[in-house]
Amino acid sequence: MFEKKKKSFFGRLQEKIEDVILNRPEVDEEMLEELEEALITSDIGMDTTFKITERLREEVKKNRIRDPEGVKSQIKEIIKELIDKGEKLKLSEKTPLVILMVGVNGSGKTTSIAKIADRFQKEGKTVLLAAADTFRAAASEQLEEWGKRLGVNVIKHSEGADPSAVIFDAIQSAKARNIDVLLCDTAGRLQTKKNLMSELEKMYKVINREFPDADKETLLVIDAATGKNAISQAQEFSQVAQITGIVLTKLDGTAKGGIVITIADMFEIPVKFIGTGEGIDDLEPFDPESFTEGLFE
Repeated sequence: MFEKKKKSFFGRLQEKIEDVILNRPEVDEEMLEELEEALITSDIGMDTTFKITERLREEVKKNRIRDPEGVKSQIKEIIKELIDKGEKLKLSEKTPLVILMVGVNGSGKTTSIAKIADRFQKEGKTVLLAAADTFRAAASEQLEEWGKRLGVNVIKHSEGADPSAVIFDAIQSAKARNIDVLLCDTAGRLQTKKNLMSELEKMYKVINREFPDADKETLLVIDAATGKNAISQAQEFSQVAQITGIVLTKLDGTAKGGIVITIADMFEIPVKFIGTGEGIDDLEPFDPESFTEGLFE
């Protein structure tokens, strides 16, 4: 699936890098400056771009790289090193596992929950969903509809209920049923950061108190198509939540894949999944090797 969709979601970034590198007979400063501009205009932040190009200049000088193919090979290695977070790229394989899903409304959070639930089921694990986004109209109903499609139970309360109470009930149900993975939807309201922080703190306390033996992950869902706004979302949520990984959604033909590089570079938080479409199978574990190779194919 990932291989088939690479070209569509790398889009403009791939084309710009290729144009700069392959349309010049030799490596010179003008080429490096054009490459710098191409990276900046492909949703790669300035700091990350300068980090890439400064390192590239050093390697070009040290290794006396003279041909464009050598630059192409070197920049691949630099980008791969920036985005490869090693074992942090993987979700915890321990069970029971509690996953809090956070992110602004419209980022694809609920759909990502369903996709992750489906992945766990295909691995033979039992899954339970908690509808702890009790503030957005119809959020619980949307999650419940996904639950019906997947054959997964959903714990929910009435609209406006205390999200931590939903988490509490979901944990009791998960323990009673020996559930492997509890996936929890949460409210995405960055405009009320203080309230959001308070809500998340309460949820963490409930999880730690009621399910101390469970492994825990907090995944931030970000819409790749929002471009540089995705960076501000990562910054804001990192301040209020213990983020362990990022799910980057809508990384298709409308998005510029450079945002993956920026997020992976700026934060210690790894990109764990990328969403490549609307289908239930259109969620892939992030693979730095495949991603980097895709930039130059």
